[in-house]
Amino acid sequence: MNQGDAPKPVESPQNNLPIAVLVEQARLQVYDKIQHQCGTIQLLNISHLVDLDNLFVNVNILDEIPSQRWAKISDHLKDFDPSADEFDRFYLGKVRQERVPGLEAAQKNPKLMVLGKPGSGKTTFLKHLAIECNKGKFQANCVPIFIGLKRFADSARNTGCFDLLNYISQDLEICNITPADVERLLKQGRTLIFLDGLDEILEQDSELVRQQITALSERYFKNRFLLTCRTQAQKYRFNGFTYVEIADFNQEQIETFAKKWFVAVTRKVKNTGLARAAEFIEKLQQPENNRIRELAVTPILLSLACLVFENLEDLPKNRAKLYEEGLNILFIRWDEEKGVQRQEVYRNLSLSHKNKLMSQVAAIMFEQGNYFFEQSKIQQLIADYLGTLPGVYTEPESLQTDSDAVLKSIEVQHGLLVERSQRVYSFSHLTFQEYFTAKQIVATSDIQALKQLVNHIVEPRWIEVFVLTAGILPKADTLLELIKQKTDTIIATDRKFKQFFNWVQQKSLLVPYKPAAVRFFYHVLAPEFAGVIEFDLDNAFDIACVFDPDFAHSFELDLDYALASALAMAVDPNNPNSDPSYALAMALDLNIEPDLAQALQQLNSQLSNVNKDKKAFNSWWQANGEAWTEQLRYVMIKYRNIGYDWQFGDRHKELLKQYYDATELLVGCLNSGCEVTPQVRQEIEETLFLPIVEIDT
Repeated sequence: MNQGDAPKPVESPQNNLPIAVLVEQARLQVYDKIQHQCGTIQLLNISHLVDLDNLFVNVNILDEIPSQRWAKISDHLKDFDPSADEFDRFYLGKVRQERVPGLEAAQKNPKLMVLGKPGSGKTTFLKHLAIECNKGKFQANCVPIFIGLKRFADSARNTGCFDLLNYISQDLEICNITPADVERLLKQGRTLIFLDGLDEILEQDSELVRQQITALSERYFKNRFLLTCRTQAQKYRFNGFTYVEIADFNQEQIETFAKKWFVAVTRKVKNTGLARAAEFIEKLQQPENNRIRELAVTPILLSLACLVFENLEDLPKNRAKLYEEGLNILFIRWDEEKGVQRQEVYRNLSLSHKNKLMSQVAAIMFEQGNYFFEQSKIQQLIADYLGTLPGVYTEPESLQTDSDAVLKSIEVQHGLLVERSQRVYSFSHLTFQEYFTAKQIVATSDIQALKQLVNHIVEPRWIEVFVLTAGILPKADTLLELIKQKTDTIIATDRKFKQFFNWVQQKSLLVPYKPAAVRFFYHVLAPEFAGVIEFDLDNAFDIACVFDPDFAHSFELDLDYALASALAMAVDPNNPNSDPSYALAMALDLNIEPDLAQALQQLNSQLSNVNKDKKAFNSWWQANGEAWTEQLRYVMIKYRNIGYDWQFGDRHKELLKQYYDATELLVGCLNSGCEVTPQVRQEIEETLFLPIVEIDT
């Protein structure tokens, strides 16, 4: 049957009913059908259906589609500096515009095109509105009609009848609503038509489906239409439709979703589920999990994080494995579950080739420090890769054409690359670019690639690439050994550093904890580093626990900590009014030897004589503070072998900062869940803060 050959409406006894009565009856007749179509959702990796009401989280909408605005790459790079110590990793995922509630947008716009990334919740949002309409809570004077466009296109292709009106009429006949009733409801503008998944139809059907949507929405313009599509899959502009995009979850939405997930999906008693959700949220907020939190802003990836936590009772240390599973969902399973077939040119690339392509693009761009890139640049990189595939792509013109198709397919199908503004692209999240960069390094199976990576050891923007590379490698021994060697070379050729590290080693032999933890503790106590290396004396014990979980207070540590605190207060030029007497009192409260106690008491009495009057104390300190500080230093050296003035200049402090940052990176890799042999782990841990390279005297 051809378009336009739909049967003429048959007269119905209900045609004589007032329209309000017809609407009321039709709503009753479609109620069960809408509840069946939209009342539940099927989640990946979950065997049972979940009631939509028990999981839905109100979404926010972006009025302006980011990819449709014009901006230069320099505009995107504003306030984004991955070379900084603490840069905003979430910047790539941010859209700097006002968000409005999704329900508000649906009420305001009678014809709404809802765009979104894969797994952003477009279908769930549409189903929620259909259920709300069914319950009389949204557009209660309309009859809800929910159509999956893929199902319509498949049916139309099989029957040869691309007629959306006819399909709707036949779909409603099961509810005893005649074609004549449908026609009357449409003419009166009393339907709310949900058209889901424009991006899921085959390329060959897209133009016919577009024509049908256009014809229906323009002929029956009084009705309300809500249409969903992936952000970059929409090729056409439908007249009269307002285009909006679903925003990523904010923190409040993440927490709401998690609370619902751990009750509804796990089928736990409510209090038990909420308690587990609280544990998950607390874990997600911890600094070591901020990369996972960065990704868990769409329902599909947040659901994966919840599922992993439910199974492991923790978030994985080896984040690379979690990312691999997430990418597997975006690459394959999301479309497979829905029976969606994508454009031929990209679908013929195997999963292996897709990974290699994305890895090559990510690594080239990351090495160059590019996080935003012109469309022409990324198309050329794709064409370069396609040209390496044997016997497939040979003609330059074909390569350019196919590279454009592949770029759009990556964006539409997987949401890994996004158009930030007109012809300016980036990875949807910085973590994806870092992960694929790490994959490229591992794929070379070449020690030179690891050595080249280690050259970036003091660059903050490479930290996550190191951690992910360690997690992806079948065995991370070689990488960790190279990091350790590179770390040691930072301070290996300086005589002052040799003296300093020898002293640290001497102090560590007196305390019964892991030597590396004790050595680091005494690095923290060196007063010259206060405020320069960003060590916090107050957190010295907590920081040392990173190297030894059993690290705790002891007489030796507490005494040296108290004395170092007093000296740090005395020498801190930014805090001339600091009162070291409190720290000295801490030391005197310990069971210390009589001679040391007498020396400290004499020093403390000098402060006690003047510290009751702040003005008098400041005056006294200005005249005597330097001499008093040197007396304290002398006492500390004599009795505790601590308090030396190492006379490190700016160059030494900068090198030490690099050394500490590199060591922190090394420990982060060791603790990332990577595969490393016990021998290598032990050797590295035992030599932390203890340079292996000896300095010639």
